[in-house]
Amino acid sequence: MGLELYLDLLSQPCRALYIFARTNNIPFEFKHVELMKGQHRTEEFRKVNMLMKVPALKDGSFTLAESIAILLYLARKFKTPDHWYPSDLQKRARVDEYLSWQHVNIRGKGSKLKQWTLKLIGVTEELNVVLKQFEEKFLQDKPFIVGNEISLADLVALVELMQPVGAGYNLFEERPKLAAWRSRVEEAVGKQLCQEAHEGILNAKNLTADKIAPELLEHFKHQLLNPRVSRVPSR
Repeated sequence: MGLELYLDLLSQPCRALYIFARTNNIPFEFKHVELMKGQHRTEEFRKVNMLMKVPALKDGSFTLAESIAILLYLARKFKTPDHWYPSDLQKRARVDEYLSWQHVNIRGKGSKLKQWTLKLIGVTEELNVVLKQFEEKFLQDKPFIVGNEISLADLVALVELMQPVGAGYNLFEERPKLAAWRSRVEEAVGKQLCQEAHEGILNAKNLTADKIAPELLEHFKHQLLNPRVSRVPSR
């Protein structure tokens, strides 16, 4: 039995895994788990990941949850080019530093932005604060986060920053440094692949209530009233 990746490309971590596997020619079977239909809560999927979150990996009898763990597993197993997760101690530490920081900052603030929260006071302001930190602390004047080559940090950052774009907030529009970095990342992995991976989220505005599982509709209603509530289950 070959490698299976359980993904929904509406999820940022799933897109990172999909792009990483495709750009590195890693053979895998795409197992589509539709979050909006609640397929992550089925007993069948629970056998793959008892946490009932995507992404998930199955490699023979071995299963793995958590997107960063899966990315590192793939990088090591398939011996992907060193620039993704550098062997150099300090470069690797820079990747680890960003991956540790981003979850409650870029991801934490960006995930609050939905079509129905764009006008809420403070939502975009919080994201703008961490975007400034991203530019000044992590990107600086370098082509990529670690230096002259793309790494896992850049890929994870890109998919997260595209989430608010899908909600209608083009955060790249008035940030030339960020826009130039985005272009370099897309060029490094392939613009067509990036477009393919983000097609769903960029068309998310067309998603209607009848396509969403009832329990997720309740989750979204709760989130509208309390934007600090937990996000859709993906890690």
